[in-house]
Amino acid sequence: MAKSTNEISWQAEEYIVRDRNFWWYVGLFVIAAGLCVLSVFLGWWTFLVLIILSVVAILISVFRPPRKINYILNNEGLTEGTILHKYENYKAFGILKEGSYFSAVLIPKKRFSLSTKVYFSEGNGEQIVDILGAHLPMEEVKLDFLDKIVNFLRI
Repeated sequence: MAKSTNEISWQAEEYIVRDRNFWWYVGLFVIAAGLCVLSVFLGWWTFLVLIILSVVAILISVFRPPRKINYILNNEGLTEGTILHKYENYKAFGILKEGSYFSAVLIPKKRFSLSTKVYFSEGNGEQIVDILGAHLPMEEVKLDFLDKIVNFLRI
């Protein structure tokens, strides 16, 4: 937990586990089967392989439990496991609330770099915002298009 006012450490899962019922799996297989039939009918063999590999990858990611990651936020930056994300690589940060989950999103300076998203409990939120706010300006962030698709598909 908190070590000092300028450092906080916590542990969180790497992603949100979404609820999936029987019909989610039925839908996945119906869509995959339909695309496979279409690709066989049209002779798109590469597309057939892509669909099969995609379904296998989705199922592996669905059944793999999220790892617990140790985070440390201090004056150097955000340490995610063994990776240090220095403040100098980010232009701002924002806070997202997805259902009952909170996450801090670090927005990169480089145009096509990926943002860094870390989850935290509501109890740690104030101290995390204070430390990030001392180093980066806070901006409003919203779920991007890909995040909305992932949420909709419950992946």
